[in-house]
Amino acid sequence: MTELPPYWLRDNCPCAECRDPRNGQKLFQIDDLPQDLAVAASTEADGRLEVLWSDGHRSRYPLSWLAEEAGEDGRTEEGKRLWTAGDFARGIPEAEWEAYLADPAEQAAVLAAVRRSGFAVLRGVPAVEGQVLRVAESFGYVRVTNYGELFDVRVEPDPNNLAFTSVAIAPHTDNPYRDPVPTLQLLHCLENSATGGDSGLVDGFKAAAVLRAESPADFETLTRTPVPFVFRDRRTELRADRPLIEVDPLGRIREVRFNNRSIGTLRGSGDRLSAFYAAYRRFAAITLRPELQLTFRLGPGDCLVFDNTRLLHARTAFRQDGHRHLQGCYADLDSLSSTLAVLHRRAAALDAIAGLFAGEGAGEYLGEEVTMAEHMLQAAAAAEAAGAPDHLVAAALLHDVGHFQGALHGRDLMQGQDNRHSHTGADWLARWFGPEVTEPVRLHVAAKRYLCAVEPDYRARLSAASEYTLTVQGGPMGEREAREFAELPGAVDALAVRRWDEQAKAAGAPTPGFDHYRPLLLSLMR
Repeated sequence: MTELPPYWLRDNCPCAECRDPRNGQKLFQIDDLPQDLAVAASTEADGRLEVLWSDGHRSRYPLSWLAEEAGEDGRTEEGKRLWTAGDFARGIPEAEWEAYLADPAEQAAVLAAVRRSGFAVLRGVPAVEGQVLRVAESFGYVRVTNYGELFDVRVEPDPNNLAFTSVAIAPHTDNPYRDPVPTLQLLHCLENSATGGDSGLVDGFKAAAVLRAESPADFETLTRTPVPFVFRDRRTELRADRPLIEVDPLGRIREVRFNNRSIGTLRGSGDRLSAFYAAYRRFAAITLRPELQLTFRLGPGDCLVFDNTRLLHARTAFRQDGHRHLQGCYADLDSLSSTLAVLHRRAAALDAIAGLFAGEGAGEYLGEEVTMAEHMLQAAAAAEAAGAPDHLVAAALLHDVGHFQGALHGRDLMQGQDNRHSHTGADWLARWFGPEVTEPVRLHVAAKRYLCAVEPDYRARLSAASEYTLTVQGGPMGEREAREFAELPGAVDALAVRRWDEQAKAAGAPTPGFDHYRPLLLSLMR
């Protein structure tokens, strides 16, 4: 591994001296590193590479992290599902609004569909004005434009955009004259009783990929020709010069910006203009191929969320024999991607904790008649039965995670070594939970020592194993220590968790499984 460039390796040192442990941001500048930086020594053990640097700094890297493949920002065609209309013969990506709000897995599936396929539809969003803003706020922030925080898509008496008429609208990008262009658009149907007015989508990345396959020269022309996109009205003057197809430095399609209505006058030599218009016409014809056009009808309560830098959206003409009213707003993909990443991160954390319960949790619990998992589940059930707030149910459930050796590398309490499992567990849990959960965990051993000092009958009720661990952990507190403990902000919560802890040692007692507590834990995660 040490054949890796030394400046790359040192720049990625994960230690607390080099990175803020709260947010991962680097605490040094690249030119702070010495000119002659070199690896003085390196060893591999326990799944880690340890490097001693020539300036005396020591770094430790997980081997699994070093083996990871290069990633990317998720905005290019790589990793996307490029599609034609026929790919959705069994149905489009959709979910019920209430399920989306209530179930993080459902929310993650919807957001992942927008990332991968470019769109999803939420059904049953209340058909009331302004609700589209609530949808955007469920995963990010509203992007305000000259159209306002939200806009109404309906026939207007004096429209400043053809979208506010009843005519057909060809596949296009919204706001191509902005830099940056809004990367997400939401359209929420309030009413659609007119004849016509169906919605359409075209995968612009797929259309661009078809152009690349059928005419590489035309594809190259459209990626290298800046096009003036312009919008003007009485209060606004906007212009952005961007190619119709944008690629990243590796040549991968990253953005499609296509809107015939908003293209201004392109200037240049005759040959350059001729080449552009030949490519432009070919690309436009591809976007209109029936097999690429997905058409569906939005009904009241349907909210379409789509990637405006990838998908081209369209509308059929409609008669004014009824009413068609959509409300829309703009948002951005980075917020959606952030929310999705956090959902995945939390799910992975819960999977890791669940794995501890299912794996090591099946082992004995300090000589008691229950396993470690049974003990913690019984403590959580006792807290729940007592009507405890969610953060205390979570603390009761997780209070003994510090005993799990594989994850937390503790010492053997039953061999007379205080493994400080309360502190170890609290520090581990602090990656995902706030102090309202972690501090009762951190203090639950101290709470036992306190109760044994101030309530003699409490100590009399301890099991033999608990009496033994009490001596290993320091025995009952002295008068001064007990007084100081009682003044701690988390003392009351820790005492509650401690009492449930002592109740949770009944062999065969029925309890809910770990999955019962997943929604509660998820609601508390940071």
